[in-house]
Amino acid sequence: MVRPCKLRKIGLNPNCAYFKPRGIPLINLEEVVLQKDALEAVRLVDLEGLYQDQTAEKMGVSRPTIGRMLEQARKTIADALINGKAIRIEGGNVTIASPDLRPCPRGHGRRGRGWNR
Repeated sequence: MVRPCKLRKIGLNPNCAYFKPRGIPLINLEEVVLQKDALEAVRLVDLEGLYQDQTAEKMGVSRPTIGRMLEQARKTIADALINGKAIRIEGGNVTIASPDLRPCPRGHGRRGRGWNR
């Protein structure tokens, strides 16, 4: 029997469900799917500057899982950018983190950003 996936904590729900090249109707585009948990991993590591182990702790998964999520997310994003595809953001086994997970004013991340619990 397969072990069920853990719920992955995300800090925010994306405001939009699609990104696409400008000037091309969505109906004429191929699309790729980027899961919400993978987007959160990219946000925390690449945008906020956290290390993978810090990101894994925040999302409630293992560090190797974060590595796999980042690899797949970056490949999906690169495919969309290089080949002019739409990105649909949906899915993933996620839960929105509690309100006490907020940006830390002093910061603890690699680039001066972090999260308080």
